[in-house]
Amino acid sequence: MIYQGKQKIWSDYQKEIPDDHWFYVRSCIRQNFFPASEKYFLGICRDMLGKDIYETEHHTTCGGIAYHSDTIPQETAMTIVARQFALMTEAGYENLVASCITSFGNYTETLETWHEFPELEERIRENLWKACRREFKKPRYVAHASDLIYKFRGEIAARAKYQLVDRESGEPLRVVEHIGCHYSKMFPHKGVGGAEYPCVLSGMAEAWGGKVIDYPERRHCCGFGFRQYLVKANRGYSVSNTHKKFESMEPFHPDLIITNCPGCPYFLDRWQYVISEMTGKTYGENGYGIPVLTYEELAGLVLGIDPWDLGLQIHQVAVEPLLNKMGVPYDPETKYLGLDRKDIMKPGLPTFLKCC
Repeated sequence: MIYQGKQKIWSDYQKEIPDDHWFYVRSCIRQNFFPASEKYFLGICRDMLGKDIYETEHHTTCGGIAYHSDTIPQETAMTIVARQFALMTEAGYENLVASCITSFGNYTETLETWHEFPELEERIRENLWKACRREFKKPRYVAHASDLIYKFRGEIAARAKYQLVDRESGEPLRVVEHIGCHYSKMFPHKGVGGAEYPCVLSGMAEAWGGKVIDYPERRHCCGFGFRQYLVKANRGYSVSNTHKKFESMEPFHPDLIITNCPGCPYFLDRWQYVISEMTGKTYGENGYGIPVLTYEELAGLVLGIDPWDLGLQIHQVAVEPLLNKMGVPYDPETKYLGLDRKDIMKPGLPTFLKCC
């Protein structure tokens, strides 16, 4: 295929990402799993890059988990989404950016469904008015927060204090990127690179000095899958999915995993502990496991933000081996100190997975 033809095909996989003026909606679970990620997303975009990103304390969950778990019908989820759009409209914004992959998929599915079935949109507008006397304009553009960090990856690289490079060998760190299923598998044209060639995370990793590794189960689910985990009897299926991914990536010796979904880093991090307790096997070097970071946490490390301010002590898998490779300084004595400098207690140690 001639070069121009390849360029044309690749251009079809791109997406427009507005530069500024965003209405931001948080995730209902990320603040519990990785409490500093959303804080530093706002810090990077607002304080470092000077972008206008607005959020309101009145926004709620998008209803995505309940919808995908079959505990509420689609029209209820759509009415919740319509209220979010109304808050955006009332604040004077047209671009909506979601912290959560499931929210991003939920907003996208709602808009695509309304496009095909305008009579359903009218019914949802009526539901919203009856429920809370609100009206809305549909967003001009919906993005996921990782889209923005991807868009600004070069500006972050220009301000970087550390790179994804082994400071002793000078070699790029080996990065596994894991894309949340609801980012581009549902509607491929809504994600950078589509479902087959998503580059929203690999683009960040490469811009910051890392080397993205490929492996057979690169696009396999992390194992969450909602009903795979939320129904207790199905959790064996959940952990088996995650186990399959780790077995597949193990021969390539990754230094870290970067993700863009609330559930994916949680399960890829926590299931490493579960797998080690079940089988005695660990992944990564010297029994420490493979650190799993959100894209905001990784951006924060590159920019020189203190690892404990980023909340990396909350992770199950120890991050110190990664920090040592990157040359990122940290104080072991302050790892488990809270905001008031009081000891929040060191967690119990696993049987097999090593911790620092």
